[in-house]
Amino acid sequence: MITLKKEALFIGGTGTISMAITELLATRPEWHLTVLNRGSRKAELPEGVSELNVDINDEDAVRKALSGKHFETVCDFIGFVPAQVERDYRLFKGITNQYMYISSASAYNKLPADYRITEGTTLANPYWEYSRNKIACEEFLLKKYREEGYPVTIIRPSHTYDKRAVPLGVHGSKGSYSVLKRMMEGKPVIIHGDGTSLWTMTYNEDFAVGFVGLMGNPHAIGEAFQITCDETLTWNQIYQTVAKTLGVTLKPYYVASEFLAAAGPQYDFTGSLIGDKSNSVVFDNTKLKRAVPEFCPKIHFEEGIRRTITYVLAHPKLQVEDPEFDAWTDRVIAALEAAKKSV
Repeated sequence: MITLKKEALFIGGTGTISMAITELLATRPEWHLTVLNRGSRKAELPEGVSELNVDINDEDAVRKALSGKHFETVCDFIGFVPAQVERDYRLFKGITNQYMYISSASAYNKLPADYRITEGTTLANPYWEYSRNKIACEEFLLKKYREEGYPVTIIRPSHTYDKRAVPLGVHGSKGSYSVLKRMMEGKPVIIHGDGTSLWTMTYNEDFAVGFVGLMGNPHAIGEAFQITCDETLTWNQIYQTVAKTLGVTLKPYYVASEFLAAAGPQYDFTGSLIGDKSNSVVFDNTKLKRAVPEFCPKIHFEEGIRRTITYVLAHPKLQVEDPEFDAWTDRVIAALEAAKKSV
């Protein structure tokens, strides 16, 4: 008996979120996945996944490459500004039954009126342009759904991580390894606020289960879904778990988010902290679980961070040092210590 596979197209497909989805989808016999990218991480694609090497920004070339094709689901993992989703609308209108857009939970209202976040929480973020662009993308796509029936599904991830990088709140532009190195050297590390605000970390393999369950799901069309772990942690717990996994004693140094934003504009803490991580949030995944009953996050932070730290420490290429951020951290701590003595 011949079984016709459902065709999926991913724009991107090898990032933190999308790689886990790509790997999971490759195990599903009912799906065939094509990844549209420029081939920079071709070797990492699982067996059975096809690749379409074309630049998504070359609209004419993409349209030519897609001629005669039709997809059950198309997902853009690298759409950040309205012009990109407008391009996708032109390219995929009429050739897909579902267009999935990766937005962001940072789009939710800051400060939130209620720490419990659902898909109905207002979208507004005056602190972060990244989030405002995501909101604008959502608004464009949902307008097309309301007016034309464009089959959009909105996905709002929060802090999703994988084995390649440790998720932390305060780090430099080169990633978080510099903070891990400080921990291992017995140096103090900066934690924003007093470390008691609530946060959620989601391992990408758990995220993938929720996402794949929404692919081709008729209950997902015209809807928005957040996909997060059900575990809620304080930032103190997050940093303590990282230190415990490293086998070191945590030396936290608490600094107000507003001070960090003013002292380190080059790191955009106004957006990433005040516009996101410094706010206490608890995500309610009830809507997702109704649509995808198999979604049940299994990888709690202690296990996920063990996997990540083990992998990072075993792969020197991921151990990217950041002397500039390291020196900045020392200056911030020294300045605040001097301020204490001067009062």
